[in-house]
Amino acid sequence: MPDTKQGRDKQARDAEKRRRRRDVEESLERGDEEEPPQEEAPRTCHRRDCNELAAFLVLERYQEETGQGAVEAEAYLCRAHTAEESPTNLDGVYEDYVFRVEPIAEDRSADET
Repeated sequence: MPDTKQGRDKQARDAEKRRRRRDVEESLERGDEEEPPQEEAPRTCHRRDCNELAAFLVLERYQEETGQGAVEAEAYLCRAHTAEESPTNLDGVYEDYVFRVEPIAEDRSADET
């Protein structure tokens, strides 16, 4: 094949196709392998314009207004915004209603040095 722009473009396309085919074959070979657990990045507060690290997970489960089923709403909040939080969907209270505030587990390995 002559060394022209068209020839170089074709070679590049062919190389890209081979690379993609190789990637697919490798993915299929690894299909039964488990993905390594990924470290979760620290979450920030769910409230708008708040960049503080989240300290609590606030969960509320209530009955949807349409009666079609339960809805779960959760938000990661900093300490200040968690203190302001309260149940908001008391009209949707039913037998399995939940309003829960859970602390987010902190990584204490840095403190143990």
